[in-house]
Amino acid sequence: MTNISNAKIAILATDGFEKSELFEPRKQLIDAGADVTVVSLESGSIKSWDQKDWGESIGVEMTLDNARESDFDALVLPGGQMNPDLLRVEPKAIDFVKSFFNAGKPIAAICHAPWLLIEADLVKGRKMTGYTSIKTDLINAGAQFEDSEVVVDNGIITSRNPGDLDAFSAKIIEEVKEGIHKRMQKAA
Repeated sequence: MTNISNAKIAILATDGFEKSELFEPRKQLIDAGADVTVVSLESGSIKSWDQKDWGESIGVEMTLDNARESDFDALVLPGGQMNPDLLRVEPKAIDFVKSFFNAGKPIAAICHAPWLLIEADLVKGRKMTGYTSIKTDLINAGAQFEDSEVVVDNGIITSRNPGDLDAFSAKIIEEVKEGIHKRMQKAA
């Protein structure tokens, strides 16, 4: 069991993340007392996509080369269309996601971010949701798709869109408090 005020949470993102899907969970997690670190492929800053155009940037606090699952209690994957599409072709990003799964730590993915879970081969047989346009992708990868604001399957949290952010963030906090999850399969 991890007290949220002692929790260290990684947010993995790159350019093109949906602004609200990084900033809002980050704010709610920090407000709850968690130590939140923005992790990306390179140092500097990453730029959000804000509905129909480029939005606010945020500083990268740690590069993926320096990030270790053992330094964190949970992983948050914001969506947007570009961000997870760019990350899912990066072996280091997929290995980082798998390391959280293998350690039994909570992983939260919203909007298009379940693409990373598909690429990491973590969806087969699991209840999940995601943005409407990736429903078929999730089903084809073996997920049991549910059209709900938040779906949890053994510490893997998924949500559909920015309208679900309060439920998404609350569920991250709840799952972090639960701690390590014993999972049926190891990611390849």
